[in-house]
Amino acid sequence: MSKSLRLSEKWFRRGLWLVAVVFASFLIGLGGTVVGDLPKVEQPLRVDDFLDQAQAQALRDKIRSQREAEQDAQTALEQAQLQHRKAQSDNQAERETFSNWLATRRTTERADQDPEVLSRTRKLDQLKQAERQALRAVEAQQQAALDARQTAAATQRQLSDLESQGYARMQAESRKVELRVFLYRLALTLPLLAIAGWLFVKKRKGTYWPFVWGFIYFALFAFFVELVPYLPSYGGYVRYVVGIGITVLVGRYAILALNRYLERQKLAESLPDAQRREELGYDVVMDRLAKSVCPGCERTVDLKNEAIDYCPHCGLCLFDRCGHCSTRKNAFSRYCFSCGTPSAASADKPTHSSTTAAPQTATVTASS
Repeated sequence: MSKSLRLSEKWFRRGLWLVAVVFASFLIGLGGTVVGDLPKVEQPLRVDDFLDQAQAQALRDKIRSQREAEQDAQTALEQAQLQHRKAQSDNQAERETFSNWLATRRTTERADQDPEVLSRTRKLDQLKQAERQALRAVEAQQQAALDARQTAAATQRQLSDLESQGYARMQAESRKVELRVFLYRLALTLPLLAIAGWLFVKKRKGTYWPFVWGFIYFALFAFFVELVPYLPSYGGYVRYVVGIGITVLVGRYAILALNRYLERQKLAESLPDAQRREELGYDVVMDRLAKSVCPGCERTVDLKNEAIDYCPHCGLCLFDRCGHCSTRKNAFSRYCFSCGTPSAASADKPTHSSTTAAPQTATVTASS
C-alpha cells in the first residue's frame, strides 16, 4: 500500500507507528512494574513458620549447649595434653638422671648410697603416677568432647528431620502462593487482553489507531511475557492443557475467519463488475495491483502481459482504454496518465471518490 500513498502521508504514517511503539513501551514498563510488585501481596515464607516452635527451639538450644560443652572440653583437653606432656618430660628427665646416677654408683660400689637409691626410685614412681593421672585427664576430656559432639550430632539429626517436614509443608504452601500470584496476574492480564481484542475488532481502523495498536502490543506483551512464563506447571500438565486450549481457540477462530472470508469473496465475485469496483477502495486496489494480484479475488495475475485486461479468475476489469486518447490504462485510475482526462468513474462520482479516499487510506494503512 505504501506505493499508493503520498510522500507526506507515508512519513505521517511512520510517525504514527512510532507513536504506537512509544505508547506501547510506556504501557509495558508500567505493566511490568505492577506485575513485578504483585508477589509482595503475599507474605514471604520461612521454614520456621511450619515447625513446632517449642520443639525446634529446644533442639536448637540443646545443640548450642552441646557445642559449647564440646568447645569447653576441647579447651580443657588442650590444657590436659599440655600437663601430660610436661609430666612425660619430667619423668623422662628424672629417669635419665637416675640412670646416670646408677652408673656412677656401680662404679664406686658405695653401700652408703642405698637409701638414696630407694629415694630416687620412689620419686620416679611418683612422676610415673603423675604422668598417668595427666593421661587420664586427657582421656577424660577426650571422652567429654566426644560425648558432646555425638550428642550434638544426634540432636542435629532430629532438628534436620523436623526441618525437612517443615520444608515439605513450606513447599506445598509455596505452590499455593505461586498459584495465587498467578491468579492475580491472570485477573490483571485477561481484562487487558479482552479490551485489546475489542479494540482490534472495533477501533483499529479509527482515527486514534496508533494508541489502539500500542495498547494491543502492550496487552500481548503482558500475556505472553508477564503471564505465560509464570504459569504453574504441576508436572507440565497445566501448561500443556493451557497450550492445547489456546491453540484450539486460535485455530477455531482462524478456521471460521477463513470460511467467512471465502464466503465473502464468493459473494463478491458473483456481483456485477460495476458494483464490485465501487466497493473496492482506491488505495486497496493500488496496493494489490502493486503486488500483481487481482483487487477483487486476490489471486495472482500477470499484469505485465498487455493482452490481459480482465482477471482470468473472477472476470474483474483491470485495464481499459481512455475515452479521450484511447491509451490502455489502469481501470481503477482516476485520471489517464497519458492525457490527464478523468476516468468515467471519477467523472460520474467526483464527490464520492474525494470523500471516501481519505478514510479508506487510513483504514487500509492501519490494518497493514
